[in-house]
Amino acid sequence: MGAGASAKKDTAAAQPQEGKKGPSKITAVFARQIFDSRGNPTVEVDLTTTDGVFRAAVPSGASTGIYEALELRDKGTDYMGKGVSKAVKNVNDIIGPALIGKNPVEQRAIDDFMVKELDGTTNEYGFPKKKLGANAILGVSLALCRAGAAAKGIPLYKHIADLSGNKKVQLPVPSFNIINGGSHAGNQLPMQEFMILPVEAKNFTEAMKIGSEVYHHLKKVIKKKYGQDAANVGDEGGFAPPINDNQEAIDLILNAIEAAGHTGKVKIGMDVAASEFYTKDKMYDLNFKTQPNDGSKKVDSDALAAMYMSFCDKCPMVSIEDPFDQDDWKPWQKFTEMAAKRNVQVVGDDLTVTNTTIVKKAIESKACNALLLKVNQIGTVTESIDAVKMAKDAGWGVMASHRSGETEDTFIADLAVGLSTGQIKTGAPCRSERLAKYNQLLRIEEDLGVDAVYAGKNFRYIAI
Repeated sequence: MGAGASAKKDTAAAQPQEGKKGPSKITAVFARQIFDSRGNPTVEVDLTTTDGVFRAAVPSGASTGIYEALELRDKGTDYMGKGVSKAVKNVNDIIGPALIGKNPVEQRAIDDFMVKELDGTTNEYGFPKKKLGANAILGVSLALCRAGAAAKGIPLYKHIADLSGNKKVQLPVPSFNIINGGSHAGNQLPMQEFMILPVEAKNFTEAMKIGSEVYHHLKKVIKKKYGQDAANVGDEGGFAPPINDNQEAIDLILNAIEAAGHTGKVKIGMDVAASEFYTKDKMYDLNFKTQPNDGSKKVDSDALAAMYMSFCDKCPMVSIEDPFDQDDWKPWQKFTEMAAKRNVQVVGDDLTVTNTTIVKKAIESKACNALLLKVNQIGTVTESIDAVKMAKDAGWGVMASHRSGETEDTFIADLAVGLSTGQIKTGAPCRSERLAKYNQLLRIEEDLGVDAVYAGKNFRYIAI
Protein backbone atom coordinates (compact mmCIF):
# COMPACT_ATOMS: atom_id res chain seq x y z
CA MET A 1 0.00 0.00 0.00
CA GLY A 2 1.61 3.24 -1.11
CA ALA A 3 2.00 6.18 1.25
CA GLY A 4 -0.37 8.28 -0.83
CA ALA A 5 -3.20 5.73 -1.10
CA SER A 6 -6.66 7.15 -0.56
CA ALA A 7 -8.71 6.40 2.51
CA LYS A 8 -11.05 4.22 0.46
CA LYS A 9 -8.13 2.43 -1.12
CA ASP A 10 -6.59 2.04 2.34
CA THR A 11 -9.78 0.33 3.44
CA ALA A 12 -9.78 -1.97 0.44
CA ALA A 13 -6.10 -2.81 0.73
CA ALA A 14 -6.54 -3.51 4.40
CA GLN A 15 -8.84 -6.48 3.87
CA PRO A 16 -7.21 -9.74 5.01
CA GLN A 17 -6.06 -11.99 2.20
CA GLU A 18 -8.61 -14.57 1.15
CA GLY A 19 -7.98 -17.84 2.83
CA LYS A 20 -5.48 -16.42 5.31
CA LYS A 21 -5.52 -18.26 8.63
CA GLY A 22 -4.52 -16.95 12.02
CA PRO A 23 -3.32 -13.48 13.06
CA SER A 24 -1.19 -11.30 10.81
CA LYS A 25 2.57 -11.74 11.17
CA ILE A 26 5.58 -9.68 10.16
CA THR A 27 7.60 -11.59 7.55
CA ALA A 28 10.21 -9.02 6.46
CA VAL A 29 11.45 -5.50 7.20
CA PHE A 30 13.61 -3.62 4.72
CA ALA A 31 14.92 -0.04 4.83
CA ARG A 32 16.47 2.10 2.11
CA GLN A 33 17.83 5.62 1.74
CA ILE A 34 15.60 7.99 -0.25
CA PHE A 35 15.51 11.80 -0.53
CA ASP A 36 13.30 14.38 1.14
CA SER A 37 11.91 17.62 -0.25
CA ARG A 38 15.16 19.49 0.40
CA GLY A 39 17.21 16.88 -1.44
CA ASN A 40 18.64 15.40 1.75
CA PRO A 41 18.74 11.65 2.46
CA THR A 42 16.12 10.13 4.72
CA VAL A 43 14.92 6.67 5.74
CA GLU A 44 12.14 4.71 4.05
CA VAL A 45 10.92 1.37 5.40
CA ASP A 46 8.97 -1.46 3.76
CA LEU A 47 7.38 -3.73 6.33
CA THR A 48 5.95 -6.97 4.93
CA THR A 49 3.30 -9.02 6.69
CA THR A 50 1.01 -11.85 5.70
CA ASP A 51 -1.36 -9.07 4.50
CA GLY A 52 1.03 -7.27 2.14
CA VAL A 53 3.76 -4.63 2.06
CA PHE A 54 3.44 -1.38 4.01
CA ARG A 55 5.69 1.61 3.45
CA ALA A 56 6.64 4.69 5.47
CA ALA A 57 9.15 7.52 5.02
CA VAL A 58 10.68 9.65 7.76
CA PRO A 59 10.64 13.49 7.69
CA SER A 60 13.42 15.80 8.90
CA GLY A 61 13.42 19.29 10.39
CA ALA A 62 15.60 22.35 9.73
CA SER A 63 14.89 24.22 12.98
CA THR A 64 15.11 21.42 15.52
CA GLY A 65 14.78 21.40 19.28
CA ILE A 66 17.90 20.34 21.16
CA TYR A 67 15.87 17.85 23.21
CA GLU A 68 14.54 15.91 20.23
CA ALA A 69 15.36 12.21 19.96
CA LEU A 70 18.49 11.52 17.92
CA GLU A 71 18.24 11.71 14.15
CA LEU A 72 21.11 9.40 13.18
CA ARG A 73 23.22 10.80 10.33
CA ASP A 74 26.40 9.33 8.87
CA LYS A 75 28.46 12.54 9.08
CA GLY A 76 31.63 12.48 6.98
CA THR A 77 31.70 14.02 3.49
CA ASP A 78 29.05 12.13 1.53
CA TYR A 79 25.77 14.06 1.22
CA MET A 80 27.31 16.88 3.27
CA GLY A 81 27.38 14.50 6.23
CA LYS A 82 23.62 13.89 6.04
CA GLY A 83 23.56 10.32 4.75
CA VAL A 84 21.45 7.80 6.64
CA SER A 85 23.16 4.52 5.76
CA LYS A 86 23.81 3.82 9.45
CA ALA A 87 20.12 4.18 10.29
CA VAL A 88 19.19 2.02 7.29
CA LYS A 89 21.68 -0.64 8.40
CA ASN A 90 20.21 -0.58 11.91
CA VAL A 91 16.78 -1.36 10.49
CA ASN A 92 18.01 -4.10 8.18
CA ASP A 93 20.46 -5.76 10.58
CA ILE A 94 19.00 -5.19 14.06
CA ILE A 95 15.36 -4.08 14.13
CA GLY A 96 13.99 -6.06 11.19
CA PRO A 97 15.25 -9.53 12.17
CA ALA A 98 14.00 -9.00 15.73
CA LEU A 99 10.43 -8.31 14.56
CA ILE A 100 9.91 -11.36 12.35
CA GLY A 101 6.84 -13.30 13.46
CA LYS A 102 5.35 -10.50 15.55
CA ASN A 103 1.75 -9.35 15.11
CA PRO A 104 1.64 -5.78 13.67
CA VAL A 105 -1.52 -5.00 15.60
CA GLU A 106 0.60 -4.89 18.76
CA GLN A 107 1.82 -1.32 18.18
CA ARG A 108 2.64 -0.42 21.77
CA ALA A 109 4.39 -3.68 22.56
CA ILE A 110 6.55 -3.52 19.43
CA ASP A 111 7.33 0.19 19.84
CA ASP A 112 8.37 -0.46 23.44
CA PHE A 113 10.47 -3.43 22.34
CA MET A 114 12.34 -1.33 19.78
CA VAL A 115 12.88 1.59 22.14
CA LYS A 116 13.61 -0.13 25.44
CA GLU A 117 15.24 -3.40 24.41
CA LEU A 118 16.75 -3.05 20.94
CA ASP A 119 17.94 0.54 21.50
CA GLY A 120 17.91 0.81 25.28
CA THR A 121 19.46 4.28 25.64
CA THR A 122 18.03 6.58 28.31
CA ASN A 123 18.50 10.07 29.68
CA GLU A 124 16.65 12.37 32.07
CA TYR A 125 13.98 13.02 29.43
CA GLY A 126 13.25 9.39 28.54
CA PHE A 127 14.51 7.46 25.53
CA PRO A 128 16.77 9.44 23.12
CA LYS A 129 17.30 6.49 20.72
CA LYS A 130 21.02 7.22 20.47
CA LYS A 131 21.99 3.67 19.54
CA LEU A 132 19.69 2.94 16.59
CA GLY A 133 18.47 6.44 15.75
CA ALA A 134 14.95 7.83 16.04
CA ASN A 135 14.76 7.96 12.25
CA ALA A 136 15.40 4.21 12.04
CA ILE A 137 12.86 3.35 14.74
CA LEU A 138 10.23 5.78 13.47
CA GLY A 139 10.30 4.42 9.93
CA VAL A 140 9.46 0.99 11.30
CA SER A 141 6.87 2.33 13.75
CA LEU A 142 4.97 4.19 11.01
CA ALA A 143 5.02 1.24 8.61
CA LEU A 144 3.96 -1.04 11.48
CA CYS A 145 0.94 1.18 12.14
CA ARG A 146 -0.16 0.88 8.51
CA ALA A 147 0.27 -2.89 8.72
CA GLY A 148 -1.80 -2.98 11.91
CA ALA A 149 -4.63 -1.16 10.19
CA ALA A 150 -4.53 -3.65 7.32
CA ALA A 151 -4.56 -6.60 9.72
CA LYS A 152 -7.77 -5.22 11.23
CA GLY A 153 -9.28 -4.39 7.84
CA ILE A 154 -9.85 -0.71 8.67
CA PRO A 155 -8.44 2.64 7.44
CA LEU A 156 -5.29 3.94 9.09
CA TYR A 157 -7.04 6.85 10.82
CA LYS A 158 -9.52 4.49 12.46
CA HIS A 159 -6.71 2.22 13.64
CA ILE A 160 -4.94 5.22 15.19
CA ALA A 161 -8.20 6.20 16.89
CA ASP A 162 -8.42 2.68 18.32
CA LEU A 163 -4.83 2.81 19.57
CA SER A 164 -5.53 6.06 21.41
CA GLY A 165 -9.00 5.21 22.69
CA ASN A 166 -10.50 8.05 20.66
CA LYS A 167 -14.21 7.40 20.09
CA LYS A 168 -14.98 10.33 17.74
CA VAL A 169 -12.65 11.31 14.90
CA GLN A 170 -12.63 14.83 13.47
CA LEU A 171 -11.11 16.62 10.49
CA PRO A 172 -8.54 19.23 11.58
CA VAL A 173 -8.40 22.92 10.70
CA PRO A 174 -5.49 23.35 8.28
CA SER A 175 -2.93 25.95 9.33
CA PHE A 176 -1.44 27.01 5.99
CA ASN A 177 2.07 28.44 6.17
CA ILE A 178 1.83 31.01 3.37
CA ILE A 179 4.73 33.35 4.18
CA ASN A 180 8.08 31.79 5.07
CA GLY A 181 10.94 33.36 7.00
CA GLY A 182 13.48 32.21 9.54
CA SER A 183 15.47 29.08 8.70
CA HIS A 184 12.98 28.10 5.98
CA ALA A 185 13.63 30.99 3.59
CA GLY A 186 16.40 33.08 2.07
CA ASN A 187 14.87 36.45 2.94
CA GLN A 188 15.67 38.58 6.01
CA LEU A 189 12.39 37.87 7.80
CA PRO A 190 13.35 36.61 11.28
CA MET A 191 10.15 34.83 12.28
CA GLN A 192 9.67 31.51 10.55
CA GLU A 193 6.03 30.99 9.61
CA PHE A 194 2.97 33.17 9.04
CA MET A 195 -0.15 31.03 8.74
CA ILE A 196 -3.86 31.24 8.00
CA LEU A 197 -6.50 29.05 9.68
CA PRO A 198 -9.93 28.87 7.96
CA VAL A 199 -11.84 28.26 11.18
CA GLU A 200 -15.17 29.47 9.79
CA ALA A 201 -15.21 26.97 6.91
CA LYS A 202 -18.16 24.55 6.91
CA ASN A 203 -15.95 21.53 6.23
CA PHE A 204 -12.41 20.56 5.31
CA THR A 205 -13.14 20.84 1.59
CA GLU A 206 -14.21 24.47 2.00
CA ALA A 207 -11.16 25.11 4.21
CA MET A 208 -8.95 23.97 1.33
CA LYS A 209 -10.83 26.26 -1.07
CA ILE A 210 -10.33 29.24 1.22
CA GLY A 211 -6.65 28.41 1.75
CA SER A 212 -6.01 28.02 -1.96
CA GLU A 213 -7.77 31.25 -2.89
CA VAL A 214 -6.00 33.31 -0.23
CA TYR A 215 -2.67 31.81 -1.28
CA HIS A 216 -3.13 32.75 -4.93
CA HIS A 217 -4.31 36.25 -4.07
CA LEU A 218 -1.27 36.62 -1.84
CA LYS A 219 0.91 35.76 -4.82
CA LYS A 220 -0.72 38.59 -6.77
CA VAL A 221 -0.28 41.03 -3.87
CA ILE A 222 3.40 40.15 -3.52
CA LYS A 223 4.16 40.32 -7.26
CA LYS A 224 2.44 43.70 -7.56
CA LYS A 225 4.32 45.18 -4.60
CA TYR A 226 7.78 43.62 -4.95
CA GLY A 227 8.04 42.27 -8.50
CA GLN A 228 7.88 38.92 -10.28
CA ASP A 229 10.87 37.32 -8.57
CA ALA A 230 9.47 38.08 -5.10
CA ALA A 231 6.95 35.25 -5.49
CA ASN A 232 9.55 32.52 -4.95
CA VAL A 233 8.63 29.97 -2.29
CA GLY A 234 10.40 28.60 0.78
CA ASP A 235 10.89 25.04 1.99
CA GLU A 236 7.24 24.64 2.96
CA GLY A 237 5.65 26.25 -0.09
CA GLY A 238 4.98 29.65 1.45
CA PHE A 239 6.17 32.80 -0.28
CA ALA A 240 9.46 34.34 0.79
CA PRO A 241 9.20 38.01 -0.23
CA PRO A 242 12.15 40.38 0.31
CA ILE A 243 10.94 41.80 3.62
CA ASN A 244 12.43 41.96 7.10
CA ASP A 245 9.49 43.34 9.08
CA ASN A 246 7.15 40.82 10.71
CA GLN A 247 4.16 43.18 10.74
CA GLU A 248 4.61 43.68 7.01
CA ALA A 249 4.17 39.92 6.51
CA ILE A 250 0.92 40.01 8.48
CA ASP A 251 -0.34 43.01 6.51
CA LEU A 252 0.33 41.21 3.21
CA ILE A 253 -1.75 38.26 4.42
CA LEU A 254 -4.62 40.49 5.58
CA ASN A 255 -4.66 42.16 2.17
CA ALA A 256 -4.79 38.76 0.46
CA ILE A 257 -7.64 37.57 2.70
CA GLU A 258 -9.63 40.68 1.83
CA ALA A 259 -8.86 40.36 -1.88
CA ALA A 260 -10.03 36.74 -1.82
CA GLY A 261 -13.31 37.74 -0.18
CA HIS A 262 -12.71 35.71 2.98
CA THR A 263 -12.47 38.39 5.66
CA GLY A 264 -13.99 37.05 8.87
CA LYS A 265 -13.53 33.41 7.88
CA VAL A 266 -9.79 33.20 8.49
CA LYS A 267 -7.59 33.59 11.56
CA ILE A 268 -3.83 34.17 11.74
CA GLY A 269 -1.14 32.01 13.33
CA MET A 270 2.63 32.28 13.67
CA ASP A 271 5.58 30.03 14.31
CA VAL A 272 8.29 32.33 15.63
CA ALA A 273 10.94 29.59 16.12
CA ALA A 274 12.62 31.97 18.56
CA SER A 275 15.31 29.47 19.52
CA GLU A 276 16.82 30.17 16.09
CA PHE A 277 17.68 33.73 17.10
CA TYR A 278 18.28 33.42 20.85
CA THR A 279 21.77 34.68 21.67
CA LYS A 280 24.36 33.77 24.27
CA ASP A 281 23.59 36.96 26.20
CA LYS A 282 19.96 35.81 26.52
CA MET A 283 18.60 38.26 24.00
CA TYR A 284 16.71 37.76 20.74
CA ASP A 285 18.44 39.00 17.59
CA LEU A 286 15.83 40.00 14.99
CA ASN A 287 18.67 40.56 12.51
CA PHE A 288 20.20 37.09 13.01
CA LYS A 289 20.12 36.27 9.30
CA THR A 290 22.74 38.96 8.66
CA GLN A 291 26.07 37.91 10.13
CA PRO A 292 28.01 39.62 11.46
CA ASN A 293 25.72 42.45 12.57
CA ASP A 294 25.99 45.30 15.07
CA GLY A 295 23.41 43.88 17.49
CA SER A 296 21.15 46.90 17.14
CA LYS A 297 18.07 44.71 16.61
CA LYS A 298 18.53 42.59 19.71
CA VAL A 299 15.58 42.68 22.09
CA ASP A 300 14.85 41.08 25.45
CA SER A 301 11.97 38.72 26.16
CA ASP A 302 9.70 41.51 27.47
CA ALA A 303 10.12 43.52 24.28
CA LEU A 304 9.48 40.41 22.21
CA ALA A 305 6.31 39.66 24.17
CA ALA A 306 5.14 43.25 23.63
CA MET A 307 5.73 42.78 19.89
CA TYR A 308 3.55 39.67 19.88
CA MET A 309 0.78 41.48 21.71
CA SER A 310 0.94 44.28 19.14
CA PHE A 311 0.38 41.66 16.44
CA CYS A 312 -2.69 40.49 18.36
CA ASP A 313 -3.98 44.07 18.42
CA LYS A 314 -3.71 44.43 14.63
CA CYS A 315 -4.99 41.10 13.31
CA PRO A 316 -7.20 38.11 14.28
CA MET A 317 -4.31 36.19 15.85
CA VAL A 318 -5.21 32.83 17.42
CA SER A 319 -1.92 30.92 17.65
CA ILE A 320 1.73 31.74 18.41
CA GLU A 321 4.26 28.91 18.40
CA ASP A 322 7.70 28.89 20.05
CA PRO A 323 7.67 32.58 21.06
CA PHE A 324 10.82 32.13 23.16
CA ASP A 325 13.85 29.85 23.38
CA GLN A 326 13.39 26.26 24.54
CA ASP A 327 15.39 26.97 27.73
CA ASP A 328 13.94 30.43 28.46
CA TRP A 329 11.06 29.15 30.56
CA LYS A 330 10.03 32.23 32.60
CA PRO A 331 9.02 34.36 29.57
CA TRP A 332 6.95 31.41 28.32
CA GLN A 333 4.99 31.35 31.57
CA LYS A 334 4.45 35.10 31.63
CA PHE A 335 3.43 35.32 27.99
CA THR A 336 1.04 32.34 28.12
CA GLU A 337 -0.88 34.12 30.87
CA MET A 338 -0.97 37.31 28.78
CA ALA A 339 -2.02 35.51 25.60
CA ALA A 340 -4.80 33.59 27.32
CA LYS A 341 -6.56 36.88 28.00
CA ARG A 342 -6.71 37.41 24.21
CA ASN A 343 -7.80 33.82 23.56
CA VAL A 344 -4.51 33.14 21.75
CA GLN A 345 -2.99 29.69 22.12
CA VAL A 346 0.74 29.40 22.85
CA VAL A 347 2.17 26.32 21.16
CA GLY A 348 5.21 24.42 22.41
CA ASP A 349 7.40 22.84 19.72
CA ASP A 350 11.11 23.19 20.50
CA LEU A 351 10.00 23.61 24.12
CA THR A 352 8.16 20.29 24.40
CA VAL A 353 9.47 18.14 21.47
CA THR A 354 6.53 15.67 21.75
CA ASN A 355 8.20 14.27 24.90
CA THR A 356 5.91 13.37 27.81
CA THR A 357 8.55 14.21 30.43
CA ILE A 358 8.92 17.74 29.09
CA VAL A 359 5.21 18.11 28.32
CA LYS A 360 4.48 17.26 31.97
CA LYS A 361 6.91 19.98 33.10
CA ALA A 362 5.29 22.50 30.75
CA ILE A 363 1.81 21.60 32.04
CA GLU A 364 2.85 21.95 35.66
CA SER A 365 4.64 25.27 35.08
CA LYS A 366 1.90 26.61 32.75
CA ALA A 367 4.56 27.44 30.18
CA CYS A 368 2.23 26.98 27.18
CA ASN A 369 -1.23 25.61 26.43
CA ALA A 370 -0.88 23.68 23.18
CA LEU A 371 1.34 20.88 21.87
CA LEU A 372 2.91 20.70 18.44
CA LEU A 373 2.84 17.03 17.52
CA LYS A 374 5.84 15.88 15.47
CA VAL A 375 6.33 12.13 15.36
CA ASN A 376 10.01 12.36 14.43
CA GLN A 377 10.80 14.44 17.50
CA ILE A 378 10.14 11.43 19.72
CA GLY A 379 10.48 8.46 17.36
CA THR A 380 7.42 6.19 17.73
CA VAL A 381 3.68 6.28 17.16
CA THR A 382 3.06 5.11 20.72
CA GLU A 383 5.09 7.88 22.36
CA SER A 384 3.36 10.42 20.11
CA ILE A 385 -0.06 9.18 21.20
CA ASP A 386 0.98 9.35 24.85
CA ALA A 387 2.10 12.97 24.45
CA VAL A 388 -1.22 13.91 22.82
CA LYS A 389 -3.28 12.22 25.52
CA MET A 390 -1.29 13.96 28.25
CA ALA A 391 -1.76 17.32 26.54
CA LYS A 392 -5.49 16.80 26.06
CA ASP A 393 -5.94 15.65 29.64
CA ALA A 394 -4.48 19.02 30.68
CA GLY A 395 -6.95 20.90 28.49
CA TRP A 396 -4.32 21.82 25.90
CA GLY A 397 -4.79 22.15 22.17
CA VAL A 398 -2.85 19.90 19.79
CA MET A 399 -1.53 20.76 16.33
CA ALA A 400 -0.23 17.88 14.20
CA SER A 401 2.76 18.96 12.15
CA HIS A 402 4.97 18.09 9.21
CA ARG A 403 8.68 18.95 9.05
CA SER A 404 10.41 21.27 6.61
CA GLY A 405 12.14 18.27 5.03
CA GLU A 406 9.18 16.16 3.93
CA THR A 407 8.32 13.25 1.64
CA GLU A 408 5.15 12.15 -0.15
CA ASP A 409 4.22 10.07 2.92
CA THR A 410 0.76 11.06 4.23
CA PHE A 411 0.82 9.45 7.69
CA ILE A 412 0.28 12.67 9.65
CA ALA A 413 -3.03 13.29 7.86
CA ASP A 414 -4.44 10.05 9.27
CA LEU A 415 -2.76 10.79 12.60
CA ALA A 416 -4.47 14.18 12.89
CA VAL A 417 -7.88 12.64 12.20
CA GLY A 418 -7.36 9.55 14.32
CA LEU A 419 -6.28 11.60 17.33
CA SER A 420 -8.77 14.42 16.64
CA THR A 421 -6.00 16.97 17.07
CA GLY A 422 -8.25 19.72 15.72
CA GLN A 423 -5.36 21.40 13.92
CA ILE A 424 -2.73 20.44 11.37
CA LYS A 425 0.05 22.38 9.74
CA THR A 426 1.71 20.85 6.73
CA GLY A 427 2.79 23.85 4.70
CA ALA A 428 1.19 26.00 2.04
CA PRO A 429 -1.28 24.70 -0.56
CA CYS A 430 1.76 24.35 -2.82
CA ARG A 431 4.50 21.70 -3.38
CA SER A 432 3.36 18.13 -3.79
CA GLU A 433 4.95 16.83 -0.57
CA ARG A 434 2.75 19.32 1.34
CA LEU A 435 -0.40 18.79 -0.70
CA ALA A 436 -0.07 15.02 -0.34
CA LYS A 437 -1.21 15.43 3.28
CA TYR A 438 -4.01 17.87 2.50
CA ASN A 439 -5.22 15.64 -0.34
CA GLN A 440 -5.28 12.65 1.99
CA LEU A 441 -7.46 14.64 4.37
CA LEU A 442 -9.87 15.31 1.51
CA ARG A 443 -10.02 11.56 0.85
CA ILE A 444 -10.64 10.85 4.52
CA GLU A 445 -13.47 13.40 4.60
CA GLU A 446 -14.95 11.65 1.58
CA ASP A 447 -14.52 8.25 3.24
CA LEU A 448 -16.29 9.43 6.41
CA GLY A 449 -19.21 10.80 4.41
CA VAL A 450 -22.05 12.00 6.61
CA ASP A 451 -19.98 11.20 9.70
CA ALA A 452 -17.28 13.72 8.72
CA VAL A 453 -16.95 16.48 11.33
CA TYR A 454 -14.73 19.52 10.77
CA ALA A 455 -13.19 20.98 13.93
CA GLY A 456 -13.72 24.58 12.80
CA LYS A 457 -14.08 27.07 15.68
CA ASN A 458 -13.56 24.23 18.18
CA PHE A 459 -10.02 23.56 16.94
CA ARG A 460 -8.43 24.53 20.25
CA TYR A 461 -9.57 21.54 22.26
CA ILE A 462 -11.19 18.24 21.31
CA ALA A 463 -11.23 15.62 24.06
CA ILE A 464 -10.26 11.99 23.55
